[in-house]
Amino acid sequence: MTLELETDPTAPSQSQRIVVRASRDEDVDAMLAIYLHHVRKGLDPKDAPLYEAPQKEDLKRRRKNMGKHRLPHLVAELERTVIGYAYAVPFRKRPAYRYVVKHSIYVDPSHLHRGVGRLLLPALIDACAAAGFRQMIGYIDASNTPSLKLHEACGFAQVGYLSSVGFKYGRWTDSIIMQRSLGPGATTLPGGRD
Repeated sequence: MTLELETDPTAPSQSQRIVVRASRDEDVDAMLAIYLHHVRKGLDPKDAPLYEAPQKEDLKRRRKNMGKHRLPHLVAELERTVIGYAYAVPFRKRPAYRYVVKHSIYVDPSHLHRGVGRLLLPALIDACAAAGFRQMIGYIDASNTPSLKLHEACGFAQVGYLSSVGFKYGRWTDSIIMQRSLGPGATTLPGGRD
C-alpha cells in the first residue's frame, strides 16, 4: 500500500511515496524512537523515573515472537526512513479469545496528520483478517479526535468508554474502546465450520 505525500503544498509536482511493509530488525531503532517520544511526552517529569523504557533487544524479540504467532507488525516508510508503525497483539491470552486482536499505531511526530495512519490501519486490518483473526479492538484516548475519526472511517464502532483510566499530561484521561469485525467476523465459525 502506498500514498503520495506532498512535500511542499506550493509545489504539487514534488511528492514522495509512503510504503507500508512488514517490519524488519533494522527498523527497531526508528520504532523505539517514535514510541519513546509518544510515551515520554505524556509523563510528568517527576513520574519519568517510574517508567522503564523498553530496550532495543526487547523490541526485536517481541517483533519476532509476533511473527511466529501470525501477528502482523508493519512499518510506514518514506524515502527509506520509518515514519510510523502498527502491530496487533492478542486481545487476551485465554484460548477463547484467540480470534481477537488489539492494535497499536504510532506515527513519527513530524509526520502526524499527513495520512500515515490512514495507510497503516487498513493494511493492519487486512493482514489480521488474512491471518484468520475475526475481531480487532482499539483503545483510544478520548481526546484524540483524529484517531477516533480514522477508526470510524475504517469501520470501527465505539463499544465502550473507560473513564479516568490513564494519567498523563498531568491529568486523568479517558479511553474509548472501538471494535470492528475482520473477514467474516462472527457470521461463520472458525476453521470453516458453519
